[in-house]
Amino acid sequence: MEKRLIRQISFQEMREQLKNAEADAEMYMKFMKNHCCYEAIPTSCKLVIFDTTLQVKKAFFALVANGLRAAPLWDSKTQRFVGMLTITDFINILHHYYRSPLVEMNELERHQIGTWRDVYLQYSNHCLHSITPDASLFDAIYSLLRYKIHRLPVIDPVSGNVLHILTHKRILKFLHIFYSTQKETVPKPCFMQKTIQDVGIGTFRNIATVQQTASVYDALSVFVERRVSALPVVNEQGKVVALYSRFDVINLDAQKTYNNLNMSMEEAIRRRCCFVEGVIKCLPDETLQTIIDRIIKAEVHRLVLVDKEDVCRGIISLSDLLQAMVLTPAGNDALLAS
Repeated sequence: MEKRLIRQISFQEMREQLKNAEADAEMYMKFMKNHCCYEAIPTSCKLVIFDTTLQVKKAFFALVANGLRAAPLWDSKTQRFVGMLTITDFINILHHYYRSPLVEMNELERHQIGTWRDVYLQYSNHCLHSITPDASLFDAIYSLLRYKIHRLPVIDPVSGNVLHILTHKRILKFLHIFYSTQKETVPKPCFMQKTIQDVGIGTFRNIATVQQTASVYDALSVFVERRVSALPVVNEQGKVVALYSRFDVINLDAQKTYNNLNMSMEEAIRRRCCFVEGVIKCLPDETLQTIIDRIIKAEVHRLVLVDKEDVCRGIISLSDLLQAMVLTPAGNDALLAS
């Protein structure tokens, strides 16, 4: 009788522990399902909209001048939004038309946005993905990860106006602000104190990197082929010396150096027009909470995981974090689905 009672109590305790663990894992998932996209829109933000008849070069120059990475595209003929112009487009244009430093890319000078879209759409089924203000942040995260996009327009279904461009970074910051202001009453999940090594969040195999002796065009090729948003730049010993992101590429337009993509990565990094802090890194034994705090404070989109010798061992992106913290507890793997 005593043995049976002990077994029964142990089984009940196990069920209770399992229930608590599931509730802990689902905390951020439920948060995202209970908050809508409109709540994550900041009170003040900048938004630029381009007509598809605008010249490509002028459009990218406007992005640089306004410190933006993307803009919705308006088609005057159809009177609707038809897509987004992003840094990815600029990279694809450079990669598609570049031949050598001796041959000017006249296409960049004379093409309208609509012309480039006609060329680009021949090779891809590229449509505008958007979301409504009252849709949940969970749905927004799924769309961002499922379609491998970094910008999701929030469009008012009544007026048809674009209210905001939602990003991984904005959603994570919204979550961080909420829990920081409610820390006295809303506890954080226990798994936030686990190490990156334990939770296994990130990309640790077949990591896309580029040698500092490689050319900028080589880096563009990796961006296009691997569809990554940033490349750790490594030296001969494999140590990380810099990080080259898609945003760095658009600065080639501001510097008017896009006609010389044969320059080395070392030179391109040295010629960056804006101040860039050293590579934001993390170690395998640091906690998930430490990682997120660092990303929010530095306002970056990813951390480079290194060992004690500064050799690149992985990349932890915002997509990885949101997948693990929000979608995985729901049994939904958007990264694999894409």
